[in-house]
Amino acid sequence: MSDAIDLTVMHAMHDALRRELAHLDRVTTAADRDPRQVLANAAGWTLFKKALHAHHAAEDDALWPSLRQNLAGRPKDLALLEVMEAEHAAITKVILAIDGTLSDPGAGSPRLGQLADALTRGLAGHLKHEEEAALPLVQGVLTAEQWGHFSRVQAQHIDQDAPLLLPWLLDGADEPTAERLLARLPAPAYAACTARWIPAYAVLDRWSPGTSA
Repeated sequence: MSDAIDLTVMHAMHDALRRELAHLDRVTTAADRDPRQVLANAAGWTLFKKALHAHHAAEDDALWPSLRQNLAGRPKDLALLEVMEAEHAAITKVILAIDGTLSDPGAGSPRLGQLADALTRGLAGHLKHEEEAALPLVQGVLTAEQWGHFSRVQAQHIDQDAPLLLPWLLDGADEPTAERLLARLPAPAYAACTARWIPAYAVLDRWSPGTSA
């Protein structure tokens, strides 16, 4: 296991995605409001999609290719990377179907509920699979330089939405994790995050209608 591979951000992202899946379940099973209206207008759905896209795009662009290079001659492990990419594609397909349902006046809440269940099962299963099978490979064969490249690519994908996605990532994190995440930020981003971005995020009711990000 490589001490140079710090998985703090990876685990924080996974925890945040699971947190948002729980919110999605509450929205789509609520009996006192139209879940289609809530989801179509809630900042929480937009932020969830942006964070997930940034995370999966960085893995597809930078993490899996580096692992594939280092795992040459290990067909079983290389096959796992193909499965990781296929799981990403399947999750994206469900998200697109949810958005299609939200924009279709003829689609009903039951269909949305079915798709939300499929997303929860698919993403939760993927996160668990990645943690149990792929992350040990990351720590076993990836170099510090390759991990740094992946981290930079993920930061680039997040960059434009950092004022919302960094507080989103920190939401609910324990103190040691939050300290490690904040310590990774350049000084200007650290100052902006602590002074402006986190307070602004704290008052955002992101899973209520009319809070689009």
